[in-house]
Amino acid sequence: MRTALAAALVALLCSILSTPLVVAYFRRHGFGQEIRVDGPPQHMVKRGTPTMGGVVIVGSTILGYFAAHIVAAFAGGQGPTVSALLALFMMVGLGVVGFLDDFIKLRHQRSLGLRARAKFGGQLVVAVTFAVLALMFRNSDGLTPASTHVSYVRDISAFGIGAFGFVVLAYVIVAATSNAVNLTDGLDGLAAGAAAMVFGAFTIIGLIQARHLCGPGGIGAHGCYEVRDPRDLAILGAAAMSACFGFLWWNASPAQIFMGDTGSMALGGLMAAMAILSRVELLLVVLGGLFAVVTLSGLIQAGWFKYTRWRTGTGRRAFRMSPLHHHFEMSGWEEITIIVRFWIIAGIAVAFGVGLFYAEFVSHG
Repeated sequence: MRTALAAALVALLCSILSTPLVVAYFRRHGFGQEIRVDGPPQHMVKRGTPTMGGVVIVGSTILGYFAAHIVAAFAGGQGPTVSALLALFMMVGLGVVGFLDDFIKLRHQRSLGLRARAKFGGQLVVAVTFAVLALMFRNSDGLTPASTHVSYVRDISAFGIGAFGFVVLAYVIVAATSNAVNLTDGLDGLAAGAAAMVFGAFTIIGLIQARHLCGPGGIGAHGCYEVRDPRDLAILGAAAMSACFGFLWWNASPAQIFMGDTGSMALGGLMAAMAILSRVELLLVVLGGLFAVVTLSGLIQAGWFKYTRWRTGTGRRAFRMSPLHHHFEMSGWEEITIIVRFWIIAGIAVAFGVGLFYAEFVSHG
């Protein structure tokens, strides 16, 4: 618990203190956001706002995590684990994909960066590498970081999918989650605030799992958890949560910096990795309920447009604009109103998800 608090404190201070320095550096070098011409017209005033702020979130998370372990080492604590390092690999790997996307936008002064094929290809390489490595590195209890069973609040023993099936599932989860966070990052502070709540949930889940582990290294009681490194994942979750909060101080409306695809892809990748490594893959849909709803709105918009064009020859839209937050902007809602109400939805989803996890835990007595 102390190590998690140390990680959170270091990440928060690093994020909140370094962001203005990054803002100043990016302004000097002209790293300003380009705005899509088909987006809400009120967003044109945001043109030129520094972007790629996700480097602060990624860097602060890494520093918070390792700083906490350095402090813990003096007290004889455990060092970094394979599970947390794999999650960081996912975060950094997708952060690099997002960085390339942002860099192309800045280099060519346009709102579109990597082509969809290149972006999905980058996600594929990172996700498959992560998945293969996650089925290696058994600990003394015989546990690997990930499992070949689909999981909800723990592995579903009757739902084994094998190594190949796991690699496919991991890619689907990673691609879906990273793109969902990317879609949600359309209003000042929306994605950062919602992501902080999700990582807070993973911190709680990891701490509960760490106190009720199965096998020789745990208590072995009925209802225990077969997770390789839950305590370390909780430390990483605390660092990521605080890094998001520190960045949000400067990203809140009116934003002085945007996280860009560098941040949204990295955060989505870390969420996916933590869900897989914590064995709560299906629960991620609930914990990230806001991200799921925003993504669903985009799918409904595209699907309805194609269906009506096929039926009538003229495509119609289900929403004024997608994703969902832009629909409310075009309906006359103030940006800050949308953000706060969406944060409320995100908080309810996270609370419900943690409640489902805890209810299943107490059901075992």
